Amino acid sequence: MISRRWVDVAVAAVVALGIGILVLGALSGRGAAGSAAERLPWGAAGLGLLVAAYVVARPSAGAEDARRFRAFLAIAFVGLAVMTFADPSLATMQVIAYPLVWIFAPARRDGVSGSVVVGVGMFVGYAGGFVFALDAVVEALAVAVLSVAFSIAMGWWITAIAEYGQERARLLAELSEAQQQVEALNRDRGASAEREHLAREIHDTLAQTLAGLVMLAEQAGRRSRGGDAEGAAEAAERLEAAAREALGEARAIVARTAAVPGDPALGAAVERLVERFRADTGLAIAVVDTLSTAAPAPAGAAGDETIGRETQVVVLRCMQEALANVRKHAGAARVDVGLARDDDGWLRLEVHDDGRGFDPGSPRTGYGLDGMRERVALAGGSVEVAATAGAGTTLTVRLPAAAALASGREALPA
Repeated sequence: MISRRWVDVAVAAVVALGIGILVLGALSGRGAAGSAAERLPWGAAGLGLLVAAYVVARPSAGAEDARRFRAFLAIAFVGLAVMTFADPSLATMQVIAYPLVWIFAPARRDGVSGSVVVGVGMFVGYAGGFVFALDAVVEALAVAVLSVAFSIAMGWWITAIAEYGQERARLLAELSEAQQQVEALNRDRGASAEREHLAREIHDTLAQTLAGLVMLAEQAGRRSRGGDAEGAAEAAERLEAAAREALGEARAIVARTAAVPGDPALGAAVERLVERFRADTGLAIAVVDTLSTAAPAPAGAAGDETIGRETQVVVLRCMQEALANVRKHAGAARVDVGLARDDDGWLRLEVHDDGRGFDPGSPRTGYGLDGMRERVALAGGSVEVAATAGAGTTLTVRLPAAAALASGREALPA
């Protein structure tokens, strides 16, 4: 919106110009009809009416007040007709009259009609000052038509630019608000993903290790109460080792590192994990690891990718969860673990037990299998569970060799 202060300055300057025109006209004695002295009060009255019209409409600048606009047009029409009747040179006052019309007009159509009203007022006063002589009427009509046309064209154009600016400002404000909402949602989503990731890490590391600690403590207690001091001491040693491992896992989580064994080779980490479960549960666990024994694939072959760190993490977590489920639910005597690379280069983990099995479609209350599926999905892989009640369970996990987790290694609180 145009500053009212600058409009005040413009109106004052143009009115001062009109006063100067009147004074010069009176001094020179020029005029259309009657003496200059007789016309001077009429010219001054016309200028006064134009100022009065501006004062009436000034509060509505940018406020779209139709009543004030109509009052402005009525007073300005009379003032322009009177001043140009007194002195045709005062037709120059149109340089401020037309802009004021478009400043106070509530809408474009009001600006058009207002321009016509101003043009008619100028025509009536100018032609009347020469007693409506034919040449004066033609001249006045030509000037009025050109002035009105120019006013409408410029006013329409400037108004369109102003409306475009207002619309653009509105859209920018909405965009800014939408961006703030998106940022808030992203922060909430990031916090939720961070909590979910931390929950998976705790479930797959500390929770599993603590469950093993409980079992070892129970074994140590039973052997101690049964008088088996040597067995109790052995169980206590394993209990101490598992507790140290839990401490290491906790420190790894806090330090935002992968809370898995630090062996550079996946096969070594698998053996270490299986050995711990053998010791904790007494299960017969057989491992078939073709990754460690296979010859390197030729360059360019599907299987020549190195196994990424994130993929190793996912494989170990899935194996850990699968063995933990066997320990807690299967009632199995034997478990077979297979780790291989398929022809398409993808890594395949298979865990089969000869336990009681279950119905994969039945409702579950635990978090383990769902968490495993989510973790594998983030790595771009898939999980399949084949189980029959009373006939054991087979878990198959397929992963790309160099998976890039969508969640990154990420965002764990320090």
